[in-house]
Amino acid sequence: MIVTTTHTVEGFQVAEYLGVVAGEAILGANLMRDMVASVTDIFGGRSGAYEAELAKARDTALAELEQRAAERGAGAVLGVALDYQVIGSMLMVAATGTAVRLG
Repeated sequence: MIVTTTHTVEGFQVAEYLGVVAGEAILGANLMRDMVASVTDIFGGRSGAYEAELAKARDTALAELEQRAAERGAGAVLGVALDYQVIGSMLMVAATGTAVRLG
């Protein structure tokens, strides 16, 4: 499955548009990670714990996006956008794009 932020794939033409697909991931933050992140914020630097959670949420959202596109018979998802939101103590990542068949 080709997943791209672009609206075309070099060397291919879109044979059929199959609609918008989305994948979401909502992950909760835990107390220990929050405390470590607070210490990192005070002394500076990057929070590896939060970066790992962001990567996990992004990968989960993209995998769900691919699965939903495959269920429609798509060979690619074009124009993929990622959206990050904090809802209370939860982190949400949403991936959206257009499922297509390439010719």
